[in-house]
Amino acid sequence: MSATIPTAGLDTAAVKADFPILRRLERGHPIVYLDSAATSQKPRAVLEAMTAYYERSNANVHRGAYELAAEATEALEGARRKVARFVGAPAARELIFTRNATEAINLVANTWGRANLRAGDTVLLTYLEHHSNIVPWHMLAAQIGIELRWIPVGADGRLDLADLDRLLDGVKLVAFSAASNVLGTLTPVRAIADAAHAHGATVLVDACQYVPHVPTDVVELGADFIAFSAHKMCGPTGCGALWGRAELLEAMPPFLGGGSMILDVSVDGFSCAEIPQKFEAGTPAIAEAVGFGAAVDYLSALGMENVRDHERRLTAYALRRMREVHGDDVTIFGPAEPGERCGLMSFTYKDVHAHDLAQVLDEAGVCVRAGHHCAKPLMKVLSVPATPRASWYLYNDESDIDALVAALSAADDIFGF
Repeated sequence: MSATIPTAGLDTAAVKADFPILRRLERGHPIVYLDSAATSQKPRAVLEAMTAYYERSNANVHRGAYELAAEATEALEGARRKVARFVGAPAARELIFTRNATEAINLVANTWGRANLRAGDTVLLTYLEHHSNIVPWHMLAAQIGIELRWIPVGADGRLDLADLDRLLDGVKLVAFSAASNVLGTLTPVRAIADAAHAHGATVLVDACQYVPHVPTDVVELGADFIAFSAHKMCGPTGCGALWGRAELLEAMPPFLGGGSMILDVSVDGFSCAEIPQKFEAGTPAIAEAVGFGAAVDYLSALGMENVRDHERRLTAYALRRMREVHGDDVTIFGPAEPGERCGLMSFTYKDVHAHDLAQVLDEAGVCVRAGHHCAKPLMKVLSVPATPRASWYLYNDESDIDALVAALSAADDIFGF
């Protein structure tokens, strides 16, 4: 089932109709879902694809010689080809299915990292990073003695790259986000990757908040590894992807051991299968991969240029309306220019705690995230313990932003402002 959308621009009403959950009422209010940066909703096409797999093609993959098993294998590998094409991968075998982007980053840390990093080597991160791209490197530092270095963030929410050459001196790996899950900042991926390569460093990009929102070509981005998750791009939870350059993947040791990832096993040892199976031990999340493939079909039918243009306009509208209605009572973090952000906004409102504000918004059916967003180092830079975060996607429109802006005013009555 493809998206019911014209090729130029997004008809948001038609898009919303594709998402069954958006018909739900919350306390008598139509649900206003503004938490897609945490997880996106799923269109009917994805739900139907996964159900159809279980009803008609369910079997284990890469093992059975019977027709049902062959169909299941083709469903999995067909999904891999779709996802690989969606991000411009030169070959489908470079696309590794993981549980999520967190596992993808841990895979790199525990395979490429252990094979290539030694005590005293340096990994360069940024203050924009999600914990998923911080904790694995802290763990590796504790285990083998690598050092971590940090690219700072400016007051405008953008990376401060003025001292990049010095920061890159002696660095073996640069790991950074293509888009911040707190500030929405779109980082200059290609410029950082080129600078890193000029210093002989390998580049890993966390693209969880980028691939769902921006047309993506891994070759043009210039990275060596790119991690992203299905559930943030209309697909199911439990499935993500790591793209890596084939020569790097082939040289890396396996991540997990077991079935499917071997070529041969004896009492004396084992040899690995070719990529991608080398990194996919055990039975994969087959139905979830099928859903992932259906999600990229859906997004491709919409057109990612259309998705990006829609979100840019909606971001501009959100920034303007928040400032027009709430003025200095609201502090919005991140770049002021809508074109430099993806579709999310972290903010504070007067002196209301983030979690209290999220509960007030929930009374109006407005769903936002509240907390540190798994980015505590960045929270310290911002000098706040937590923020509410509203994030929008292809199924949101101006009415959802208006509901957010209006619901904020209810905090005045509740908290006595």
